Amino acid sequence: MMEKLRRFRQSFLGEEEEQEDDYLGESGGFLWLSPLQKLYAFALCFVAGVTFMLLSLIVFARPIKFAVMFSLGNLLAVGSTAFLIGPVQQTRMMLDPVRVYATAVYITTVILALVCAIWIHSKVLTLIAMVIEICALIWYSLSYIPFARRMVSQLLISCCDTDLS
Repeated sequence: MMEKLRRFRQSFLGEEEEQEDDYLGESGGFLWLSPLQKLYAFALCFVAGVTFMLLSLIVFARPIKFAVMFSLGNLLAVGSTAFLIGPVQQTRMMLDPVRVYATAVYITTVILALVCAIWIHSKVLTLIAMVIEICALIWYSLSYIPFARRMVSQLLISCCDTDLS
């Protein structure tokens, strides 16, 4: 059984077991994990994040529980890519000049939503922070697609244009 698993792993990866580079060719930060284990860790973390986000919809009427579950799911889903590209490369990409502001707003609103939910216990502030968090996550995600933010900006401007002439 172990031999079959080893052969499957080698055929799946198309490389020798000793190679520990990530998918971008740099050290991934998780040197003790094989590439297949990194892929499994990514999938597990991403699925857990999406599960938390979907389960948070069940408690949508209770904004504090919703905020905690949704924010945890967001962090797991966004952080899951660190298993594929490594935490250092993930941080570099998040701090890239193209998306540094979106990253800062996203992380700030996640923290703000959790603070409003856990310590302040304000449903209104938690909901406001959650709406901003979702918008920031969308804007952050669009930064990985070439020209997506420009197209969305132009679409929103054309939809909200109130010029009657």
